Amino acid sequence: MISKAKKFVILNQEIAPGKGAQLNLEVAHLHTHTPVQVPVIVERANEDGPVVLLMAGMHGDEINGMEIIRRIIRKGYNKPVIGTIICIPVFNIFGFLNVMRVLPDGRDLNRCFPGTKNGSLASQFAYHFMKEIAPKVDYVIDFHTGSAKRNNMAQIRCVFKDTESLELARIFNPPFIIHSSYIPKSIRESMNKKGKKILLFEGGKTDSIEDQIVNEGIDGVKRFLTHLNMRNVKENLGNRDSIFIKDHKWLRAPNSGMFQSLVKNGEEVEVGKVLGIVTDPFGLIEKKVKSTLAGYVFCVNEAPVVNKGDAIFHIGSKMTPREYELIEN
Repeated sequence: MISKAKKFVILNQEIAPGKGAQLNLEVAHLHTHTPVQVPVIVERANEDGPVVLLMAGMHGDEINGMEIIRRIIRKGYNKPVIGTIICIPVFNIFGFLNVMRVLPDGRDLNRCFPGTKNGSLASQFAYHFMKEIAPKVDYVIDFHTGSAKRNNMAQIRCVFKDTESLELARIFNPPFIIHSSYIPKSIRESMNKKGKKILLFEGGKTDSIEDQIVNEGIDGVKRFLTHLNMRNVKENLGNRDSIFIKDHKWLRAPNSGMFQSLVKNGEEVEVGKVLGIVTDPFGLIEKKVKSTLAGYVFCVNEAPVVNKGDAIFHIGSKMTPREYELIEN
């Protein structure tokens, strides 16, 4: 006997089994009283199952994530065989229109969760999301890029003590899986408090569409959905040994000047290796930046000019098999 599908209502609209819809999350109003709406694309299978949210554009200049979700929709990968897939390609509409990281009030949207109904503009965005979207989903993949000229290797960030999230990150199978604690007032922290599983994808840099990063994101989503039995397409997506990074730190510019990196992003380095140099334009100063630990460089600042103290290399040590075994047990 086939059980009757449950009623699924989101943004005041019922989505029938086997149907889809493009809806709008109303988050604010312009000075002209014109509503600002965030497009929300919903596809539901005939059979009930997990509800997965794919979202990007938390910061308006992080284009790679938007392109990942655009291609997923274009190719129909967001149409599940069981369950429901919700796509929000551009969450921070204001930031996207202005091609800026922040909202017009200067706030970082990802530091304003869970938000309040009558708070700042960013707080209102967060509030409506947590009220209308968050309760409907089981899993979230939130797509980001590096900021301020920083270029990230494709990676998933999660809390390693959360073994289910760690396993989902392994299923996604990016080049790097990074331990990252919950940041206060971030969407990750707020979703975790609601008992939702959320993975944060980081890849590439702002103001760019990078095919390698986009393909990493798409393939990861395919693996993720296949694991949840939401896809029935048999496809060889490869299976690399992701590098697990538990302890990591930023190396910072020793002085202001022109910056040149001497290593490739993703490269394994030893203690003392020269990673880059900071010079002045007059030939008087040339400071070497050396690695202070053995590990992997997984983010490089590509700015040609830096100030003293700027983050220029993100480097972390690889987790040993024994450390991974202790987490699993």
